Amino acid sequence: MALFVMLTTLTDEGMKTLKHRPERIKEVDREVMERFGVKLIAQYAVMGPYDFVNILEAPDNDTIVKMAIELGSRGTIRTLTMPAIDVDQLIKDLQELSK
Repeated sequence: MALFVMLTTLTDEGMKTLKHRPERIKEVDREVMERFGVKLIAQYAVMGPYDFVNILEAPDNDTIVKMAIELGSRGTIRTLTMPAIDVDQLIKDLQELSK
């Protein structure tokens, strides 16, 4: 399973939904896990250019892309998703390159 960081920004419609139905966050979390087989490792509400930071575990890039398109198509969020590589694994991989 691969790790991903997903930064999300709420649209105006998403803000309205959050205000009136804050429990919708957990509903979407459950839906994503069931439908796409993505595991939510951690989720934080943040202040700044993004509204949420999500750490996700998924089988592959294709799964994350499909999930991001599905969520974005609803018109309530915009996403920025990046693969996350464990630093110890990165060091090991780079050491292998230099041999």
